[in-house]
Amino acid sequence: MKITNVLGLSFLFFAFIGTSFPEAVHAKDAAAVLDVFGHEVQAGARYLIVAPSTDNTTTLAVTINGQVLCNSDVILSTLNESLPITFSPVIQSTDSVIREGTHLNVNFAGPSAMCLMGGVTPMWKIRFSTTLKGYIVTTGGVDRLNRFKITKYEGDNSFYQLSFCPMSEPFCECSCVPVGVNGDKNLVPGAGPLLVMFEPDE
Repeated sequence: MKITNVLGLSFLFFAFIGTSFPEAVHAKDAAAVLDVFGHEVQAGARYLIVAPSTDNTTTLAVTINGQVLCNSDVILSTLNESLPITFSPVIQSTDSVIREGTHLNVNFAGPSAMCLMGGVTPMWKIRFSTTLKGYIVTTGGVDRLNRFKITKYEGDNSFYQLSFCPMSEPFCECSCVPVGVNGDKNLVPGAGPLLVMFEPDE
């Protein structure tokens, strides 16, 4: 009876580790995310998130709807309005490579003095918009509490997709949700996935 109890507790312990820290278990086996030139995307380096337009005549990019990085919604606009972002793994790895499926913090690079004074960050997060009556991607996130991930887009291997990964309680397998764009160009969770690539910001 005691042996059965010990085995049961051991199973639950390892199940907790597997569900709570999947990136720590599988990160070494995951493929590196590549930029538009085929180079490995690096943590802390500056990139533009770019996407093709629906008619493939222009390049779109992620930027903000407003003047201040720390209090603005994230939108898709033309490339000349784009802002660089940085990625950082929620759980630090042994190298600086960003890998597919790893939980990430996403930040706009270069926070303004106003953000720092207000104790607000240019980190991406999800909030409910009463105007749009739905959840949108915005800024002002908190480290480790606002997790995203990058995976290959199944329909076209030359593109990636972003997903939002809600925090999960122990033993809860909460699914990550693809990030897309609504009719107002806001980045939103739960929409059809947005096809993106990552261009180094030289």
